[in-house]
Amino acid sequence: MISTTLSSIMKDGFDVKALRAFRVLRPLRLVSGVPSLQVVLNSILRAMVPLLHIALLVLFVIIIYAIVGLELFSGKMHKTCFHNITEDMMEDPTPCGEGGFQCSSLGVHWICRYYWEGPNAGITNFDNFGLSMLTVFQCITLEGWTDMLYYIEDAMGSNWQWIYFVSMVILGAFFVMNLILGVLSGEFSKERTKAKSRGDFQKLREKQRIEEDLKGYLDWITQAEDIDTYQEPTSPGKMMSEGLLKGTRAMLAGSGSSGLGGLSPDCAEGCAEVNVDYVQPAPESWYNRHFRAWDRLNRKMRRSCRKAVKSQAFYWLIIILVFLNTGVLATEHYHQPQWLDDFQEYTNMFFVALFSLEMFLKMYSLGLQGYYVSLFNRFDCFVVIGSVIEVLLTNTQLMPPLGISVLRCVRLLRVFKVTKYWQSLSNLVASLLNSIQSIASLLLLLFLFIVIFALLGMQVFGGRFIFNSMDNKPRSNFDSFVQSLLTVFQILTGEDWNAVMYDGIQAYGDILLNVFLAIAVDNLADAESLTAVEKEDGPDTELDNLTDKSENELGDKDNDEEDDMDEVDETDELDQDDGDCYKNEESTRAYGSRSKPMEESSVDKTNHCEAIEIPNDRSSAHTTYAKRLSEAVVSSSPIPISDEKFRQFCHWLCNHTVFGNIILLCIMLSSVMLAAEDPLNANSERNQILNKFDFFFTAVFAIELILKVIAYGFILHKGAFCRSASGTISVVKILRVLRVLRPLRAINRAKGLKHVVQCVIVAVKTIGNIVLVTFLLQFMFAVIGVQLFKGKFFSCSDRSKYEEAECHGTYLVFEDGNVDKPVSKEREWSNNRFHFDDVQKAMLTLFTVSTFEGWPSLLYVSIDSHTENFGPIYNYRPLVATYYIIYIIVIAFFMVNIFVGFVIVTFQNEGEQEYKNCDLDKNQRNCIEFALKAKPVRRYIPNDDRIQYKVWWFVTSQLFEYTIFILIMMNTITLSMKFYRQPQPYTEWLDFLNLLFTAVFALEFVFKLAAFRFQNYFGDAWNVFDFIIVLGSFIDIVYSEVTTSSGTKGASTIISINFFRLFRVMRLIKLLARGEGIRTLLWTFIKSFQALPYVALLIVMLFFIYAVIGMQVFGRIALDDDTAIHRNNNFQTFPQAILVLFRSATGEAWQDIMLDSSAREEVRCDENSEDKESKEGCGSNFAFPYFISFYVLCSFLIINLFVAVIMDNFDYLTRDWSILGPHHLDEFVRLWSEYDPDAKGRIKHLD
Repeated sequence: MISTTLSSIMKDGFDVKALRAFRVLRPLRLVSGVPSLQVVLNSILRAMVPLLHIALLVLFVIIIYAIVGLELFSGKMHKTCFHNITEDMMEDPTPCGEGGFQCSSLGVHWICRYYWEGPNAGITNFDNFGLSMLTVFQCITLEGWTDMLYYIEDAMGSNWQWIYFVSMVILGAFFVMNLILGVLSGEFSKERTKAKSRGDFQKLREKQRIEEDLKGYLDWITQAEDIDTYQEPTSPGKMMSEGLLKGTRAMLAGSGSSGLGGLSPDCAEGCAEVNVDYVQPAPESWYNRHFRAWDRLNRKMRRSCRKAVKSQAFYWLIIILVFLNTGVLATEHYHQPQWLDDFQEYTNMFFVALFSLEMFLKMYSLGLQGYYVSLFNRFDCFVVIGSVIEVLLTNTQLMPPLGISVLRCVRLLRVFKVTKYWQSLSNLVASLLNSIQSIASLLLLLFLFIVIFALLGMQVFGGRFIFNSMDNKPRSNFDSFVQSLLTVFQILTGEDWNAVMYDGIQAYGDILLNVFLAIAVDNLADAESLTAVEKEDGPDTELDNLTDKSENELGDKDNDEEDDMDEVDETDELDQDDGDCYKNEESTRAYGSRSKPMEESSVDKTNHCEAIEIPNDRSSAHTTYAKRLSEAVVSSSPIPISDEKFRQFCHWLCNHTVFGNIILLCIMLSSVMLAAEDPLNANSERNQILNKFDFFFTAVFAIELILKVIAYGFILHKGAFCRSASGTISVVKILRVLRVLRPLRAINRAKGLKHVVQCVIVAVKTIGNIVLVTFLLQFMFAVIGVQLFKGKFFSCSDRSKYEEAECHGTYLVFEDGNVDKPVSKEREWSNNRFHFDDVQKAMLTLFTVSTFEGWPSLLYVSIDSHTENFGPIYNYRPLVATYYIIYIIVIAFFMVNIFVGFVIVTFQNEGEQEYKNCDLDKNQRNCIEFALKAKPVRRYIPNDDRIQYKVWWFVTSQLFEYTIFILIMMNTITLSMKFYRQPQPYTEWLDFLNLLFTAVFALEFVFKLAAFRFQNYFGDAWNVFDFIIVLGSFIDIVYSEVTTSSGTKGASTIISINFFRLFRVMRLIKLLARGEGIRTLLWTFIKSFQALPYVALLIVMLFFIYAVIGMQVFGRIALDDDTAIHRNNNFQTFPQAILVLFRSATGEAWQDIMLDSSAREEVRCDENSEDKESKEGCGSNFAFPYFISFYVLCSFLIINLFVAVIMDNFDYLTRDWSILGPHHLDEFVRLWSEYDPDAKGRIKHLD
């Protein structure tokens, strides 16, 4: 009301838009009417409290990185290349500078100088604190962070800058953002439990009420019967009603005990039939006789039909038909011959007829009622009817082609018939359908938010995105409601949201930045809560079935498949294990290393908690060991007994730790040498030297292989060398081509790493069904895509021409819309890089859409598409946007998140497998472990009578703490006040403030040192940190004075002056020691890091192997600034290859890198490589499996292990606060030290 009144009164001098924004909140009133929506909203609101801690942490990370960016990169992006005669700026300007991009590469007349406003209209840079924070936030959302890195590298050279960005992505995007997911999923499950128990309570009350009603009804019937006995004698009709009454009573009495649930439909029919028998039989007519005979025959036929329908043969027949049908659908492609068209048409009719026949058979054999009981049969019926309608409409041509292709999708649903016949798959589909119900409410909430933000966007940005009258306006705009919805949905998926934001800022200045940040953050919250719901829902039903299977998998695997040598290693390593249930070390060693190697272990390694009976006498263990060894050696291999001593020697050598360590060293060295190769010039001197080393390592591995084969036998018997995974890797590793796999050998050496790998393998096995369902869905969407878009993505570079025949010759383009600068260009007819011309390409295109990369541009190409072989027409088919939106919701939001949830849950379950026979839960185990390891902390208190005590009292007082806290905050504010091109007096004033703060912190150091004395002061890690910062700050001041007085600039000195400036920023970290909540967060963070080394090691190995393969396959591709393989992004050196892979793992335009590495005409060979004359170019189609497998492994599997570990450790944030956890114990130790300063472990008893 206020907004309407104000807008009518003050039309001129007041911007009503701000108030109009309130109108758009009206749709939120929906929430109050929908209970499931309230659950979602409540959980998001409840999560606010624990999220505050994390929000502080996120903000802290952003502020620190923003200030570091401000110190290091301020003003670095304003130099670019200018022509020194015409004064023109380069086309597509990029920063340049000493050590970075050289303008001389453009030509003689180009020089590097100021002033250019900077990339993205001067929005992304580090010139002041605000823009710096915005840039850091954008990098943490993983959009455009590589562009920032490349700009900085062009301006400053590529030395250490990558450290800043990579650490920001790992800390900000992988760690801190995943904490938000952890909190949201915890809150969600709590809220769901509450809602569920409320619902259960309601049901219980309902049930009690029904039972009371029932009791009353039964009493009423009994009374009625008593009255009834006095009535007149019974007649046949009366008998019938009495029978009915008795039947009803029997039924009701039977159901009384179990509520009304005890009544099945069969029973109801039975009762009715029984009662019908009370009617007196009439004489049988001719018609009735024939009818009964016919009925008997009919029943017989139905029985045999039912038998046939439920038989194994019928089942396989249907599955084969479904697969044949799918195969025919998959053959459709662009430019297909006429005979294939006809073939597809006839086979389709044939399949429609067959599946209709199947439906009628089932209906006949099961009866209509029986048929429709099964949900699956209803679905089947829908598909058949849809197919029949489609055949009729296509043959009578009553419908436009687009509608037909939508109907054709119905055929695809037949693919899902497979799920009915595959037990575990149908369980999964059922659980997915269940979780859809709970996700529906979330999607509704999501839709509400999209509508609200779309309306807001229209109010604020409608018609504002026109920056140049000659250029087209950006496609992502807010000019109509539908377009506005699309733009908000794009921002929600996080793809190129920054590009929309730049347009918004250009249109409106900085005020509306917060709208975009709100949407981006909201997208995080909503997407995370989606994942949370699915993590709750999806895995439950499936995992129940799967845990039983996988429970013994680890144990069995270890016993059956491993070669004996590793079992010795394992048991030896068990001694150094953290003693899960505190076993007797001495006896384990005696038992483990002596008797385990030569026979199958009787102790399941996964159950460390069970007691083991062990011979006490060590000598007896010795003799049994020797005896068994000789027996085993004789029996295992057809070598005469005279060679037995040699085999024993080989066995002893292979199991010797020194031998193992030498092999490990060789693995590491050979891996380093692989990374050092020069991919460009195969015959370079460096490569020749490395080759010689390579022959040496191959020889070493060959000798190791021969020794092990002699010791264990080759393949024929149990425990043989090639029967274990590690043995097979060893054999494969010797082949020189597969040298890359050498690092995998290390898995076998590290127990923790092995455990992580096994968990990943079990997780992958468990996920099989989900992958299958996702693949089926992906295939369906791909076939629909082919129907909708095949051959429609062609376009002419001159947009005024629509057909290939017209697209010849040249046309004029005006640079920057300037009529005085015409440029002549060739017309080219080309297909879009991603298209739907056949099913294979469509699957690839859809896979990139599901990773959210580059889908908006594909969406607009699809919207503009017209007919086959015809160029695009602006906004011709806006309806096809629904195809992409449904695909993204079903696959990317739903299936991929369920997949991710599965990995996390399975990983956590596997981690718990180890303790499944322990009575203690995880929290109790942690507490016991803590109690065993915890030691009281000494608190230093000087004697009362000296000055030192007074200083100590002052330094440890609350007042001192708060003063330092306020000073650090003030220091932070002064650090963030710096900006590019600030006036000289302002700079001097900031320098003076910095001197002042340094002096204050130096004083703090002096006071504390006086209070605690040397040894006690440096005993505390935070104090050491303080000291280093004070020292660094002094060096910074002296160094900057020296460099300015000697007239040299920071860049030309040995160490950049900016490096020491970092010490100013480090003072911020002292804030972390202050609050308990943040301290607990930090403590858990460090705990997570302790759990992560093996996951991190696995990631490092994966990156290493892929980087080496990438160097060898794609290292010779020419660098071209117009493609994704350019001076900052290539495979020509090992560090560069790692950076390309890291970029791909974060999903930053990985699909472009893949296409620009594949075998295409424009992918040329580098000038310096030997293949520079080659006609084929240097790309390889190996790029497709290479990048897709890497992306799947990294983004879906490995990075989710990070999430799993984090969520495991941070469950305390959402747990009931009354439950104590190890993180409280740390605080307990700190408080204990106040009462027990001498760390005696006792507190004085005082009244």
